Amino acid sequence: MARTFSPRSILLCVVFLFSTNVLAISAVLGIDLGTEYIKATLVKPGIPLEIVLTKDSRRKETSAVAFKPSQNAPKSGSYPERAYGSDAIALAARFPGDVYPNLKTLLGLPTDDSAVKEYAARHPDLQLEAHKTRGTVAFKSKATAKEEAWMVEELLAMELQSIQRNAEAMAGPDGSVRSVVITVPPFYTIEEKRAVELAAELVGLKVLSLISDGLAVGLNYATSRTFPTINEGGKPEYHMVFDMGAGSAKATIMKFQGRTVKDIGKFNKTIQEVQVVGSGWDRTLGGDALNYLIVDDMISKFVETSAAKKASVTPESVQGHGRAMAKLFKDAEKLRHVLSANTETATSFEGLYNDIDFRYKITRAAFEKMAEAHAERVATTVQKALDVAELDIKQLDSIILHGGSSRTPFVQKQLEKIATSDKLRSNVNSDEAAVFGAAFRAAELSAGFRVKEIRISDGSYYPAGMKWTNPHDKLQQQRLWTERSLLGAVPKEVTFTNQEDFSVQFYQQVLTSEGVTADKEMKVLTTKNLTATVTSLVERGCSQPDIQFKVKLRLSIEDGEVEVEKASVECEAEVQEKGSVMDGVKNLFGFGKDKDQQPLKDDEESASSEASESASTTQSTETAATSVAESSTTETTSTSTSTESAESSPIPKKQLVVVPISFTTEKAGIPSLPKAELTKAKDRIKAFEASDKSRRLREEALNQLEGFTYKVRDMLDTESFVAASTSEERATLEKKASEVSDWLYDDGADAPREELKSKLKGLKDLVSPVDKRIEESRKRPELVKGLRSALDQTTTFIDTLKAKLAEAEAHMSSVLSASISSTSETSETVTAAPSNEAGEFDGLEDETTTTTTATAVEDRGPVPPLYTLDDLKEITDLSASILEWFEQKLAEQEKLPEAADPVLLAKDLTEKTKKLEKAGMDLAMKSVKNKKKSSTKKSTKTKTKKGSTKTGSDGSEPTIDAKDGENYIKFGHDGKGPSAEEIEEMIRRMTQEQQNKDEPRAKHDEL
Repeated sequence: MARTFSPRSILLCVVFLFSTNVLAISAVLGIDLGTEYIKATLVKPGIPLEIVLTKDSRRKETSAVAFKPSQNAPKSGSYPERAYGSDAIALAARFPGDVYPNLKTLLGLPTDDSAVKEYAARHPDLQLEAHKTRGTVAFKSKATAKEEAWMVEELLAMELQSIQRNAEAMAGPDGSVRSVVITVPPFYTIEEKRAVELAAELVGLKVLSLISDGLAVGLNYATSRTFPTINEGGKPEYHMVFDMGAGSAKATIMKFQGRTVKDIGKFNKTIQEVQVVGSGWDRTLGGDALNYLIVDDMISKFVETSAAKKASVTPESVQGHGRAMAKLFKDAEKLRHVLSANTETATSFEGLYNDIDFRYKITRAAFEKMAEAHAERVATTVQKALDVAELDIKQLDSIILHGGSSRTPFVQKQLEKIATSDKLRSNVNSDEAAVFGAAFRAAELSAGFRVKEIRISDGSYYPAGMKWTNPHDKLQQQRLWTERSLLGAVPKEVTFTNQEDFSVQFYQQVLTSEGVTADKEMKVLTTKNLTATVTSLVERGCSQPDIQFKVKLRLSIEDGEVEVEKASVECEAEVQEKGSVMDGVKNLFGFGKDKDQQPLKDDEESASSEASESASTTQSTETAATSVAESSTTETTSTSTSTESAESSPIPKKQLVVVPISFTTEKAGIPSLPKAELTKAKDRIKAFEASDKSRRLREEALNQLEGFTYKVRDMLDTESFVAASTSEERATLEKKASEVSDWLYDDGADAPREELKSKLKGLKDLVSPVDKRIEESRKRPELVKGLRSALDQTTTFIDTLKAKLAEAEAHMSSVLSASISSTSETSETVTAAPSNEAGEFDGLEDETTTTTTATAVEDRGPVPPLYTLDDLKEITDLSASILEWFEQKLAEQEKLPEAADPVLLAKDLTEKTKKLEKAGMDLAMKSVKNKKKSSTKKSTKTKTKKGSTKTGSDGSEPTIDAKDGENYIKFGHDGKGPSAEEIEEMIRRMTQEQQNKDEPRAKHDEL
């Protein structure tokens, strides 16, 4: 019989499963995906909003990954070493063709885009090509020549995986990070957002949401503030976040306000709202663009030097040299940072190009003159945001600065010209506000955290609409959302006149790098059963011109994708009370009521039909009686008798019929990776990670072996090691260590991990016996002392108990003899038995008996012991055997030299000591049990008839008395047995107590 579970059991299982899933995803990550740097913040119970540090303990990681070519050709199944962040940038001068920085600017772009062409020109050694399926950017690596080109999404996925590993290391051994919120620029199109999501998917990260840079800063700004409540007449605040980083400049205007909303029950609560109302940007105005101004100036001055002229160096030749460009760009960034705080700076290059040295000097004034055109673009970016928001600069409460390049002096001067200086604010962390906002959003979306309720509304930033072919085969186009539309807003309902299956293309209207507006397709909606549904409705009474196809659409709050909430056809039809058009169509497509679709059983058919006819006739009669008064509104059936039909006829009623339409949606634009290619890309990254792990483990084994060879050299000179080892052992070890050291500097540096571990084991096998002797020699004296003390105390304890038992037994014998003699004397003085007649003193106690009992109570003698000789046998035998073993092994050990392997081991001494302690504990537990039995018997005796002359004849064994609430052997709180001191204290107490009992008895004897 199959086992069944109650609903309560099933519910508990579901709750348990849900709870474990919540715990599994409790750690979430916020990532600020910058052009030059990537920052991450971890949120976990016990770790609220903590910046994830790099392996070098830095708060941000350079956005770069590099493949370090190996000296020898990589083995099959292995990959070159990877470097991240600053380690990757440091390799750019040596391996410029395998260092990939600033990948953010290439995501979701075809290879013919102007931004991609400029990137390729700035990094001439990178082998850039188009991906065979997607047509987007891919790189062919020299270090992985046998592999296919790496998609830019794969390279970004490696950087995200490095961040994930750092976060999991911070979260602890049980920490698993799988859910993230990632910041993206407001100008990212749907294709670029999909590229970010693809990169995260490749390394197993679930993107809870994407959030624009400016909104993330605004969210962080709102976490520590409250704003005017508009329900109470307050006016919202408007703040602009001007974010200028390495790759671009963005200006985002947001509305901040409070709102009172209904809470649970009759209560209200006030929440904070942050809403994007406008944004402007410049895709190429950033720190990199300013760096390239300095690079171009360096090149122009370098080719003018006398040495460069002699070598006929041209600007084009320098720009095409990867190593020279890597050196120039690295120093240009340092120079720009220095100029933000100083008026001039300089740098020098040794062998920059063709072994020609170069020294460069620049002033802040010269730099600002070069950047005049860029300064004007700052004002353009801000003005565009104001235009979209339909606001004036005076209506802004403040301009919040964010991004490293926003600290550039001429940028701040331009902002002060646009707005007064008192509106510029630095009241957020200009480097970390965005990543903290992303982490807050991640915690909000995760079920494992409760945060301050702040409702955000991100913008679409681009107009979007749809295209389709109408029933007259004409292409139609309609804009649905503007650049001010909000993600996740109320769905829009769109009506189509198409009555046959068709497709709708949704597009995003973007501005290309050439300044041309283009419609980029992002999704296609295709109906499946529109034609069949319309045909069925017409057959059931709907007028074909009145049939409409309606769709509800909105933009997803997570990534801005088009979401189809509902698709249905509608029409007005004449509906009868039973068997209506609507029910018929719904039943046709499986949307009818369940009770209408259940077949009748065989034995119910006839009864049901008769009942139906009877009910129908009754209903028709009643309807006919009331139809005269309510003929305009009453709905009648068609099952009345012929007489009743002649008197009144049913009047049909118009009713709206809504039937759902099935549909499919597919992503359009850049082709998605087929499932096979997606799996292959994931496997490649996993194999790369496994190769890195294997390399790390091999390097650890190499370092351990090398370090152990140095340790052996030090050991051979220590006194303790020399004393515990023989000359032959030291000679063998020295020779082995020397051989391993020579091997390491010869062929061992490239040896596999297994061979390194084998070499290390060989050395440790020679060192371990000597280390064991040293350790045994160090521990033995204290353990010997402890065992000897335990044996002495156990012997004393046993002897004391045996003496008490002997004394108790002797007293019992004397008491028994006295009792027998007293009984015989009493029997001799007994007179004749009284008559059977009842006397007036019948039932009274005999006075002589009472006196005898009182005398027995007064002369109790020694306290009955709680132990018997049988109880002491086990601990006595154990103590004797351990003592014999101890004396034998100790004698053998004393005869051995210090360099010999010991026979009296520390583990054996510890084991024997624990056995004695356990035996003492077992004996103490037995005393507790015996005392309970004794107490039970005493309580039983008190219930017997008063004046009983039986004393000491209950048959109980001799025991040692213990005071209530006290034991001679006390147990430690840690569950261990009595220590030597506790046993001594127990013996002292036993002796003292016995003396206290003997003194009153001696005085009584004297009296």
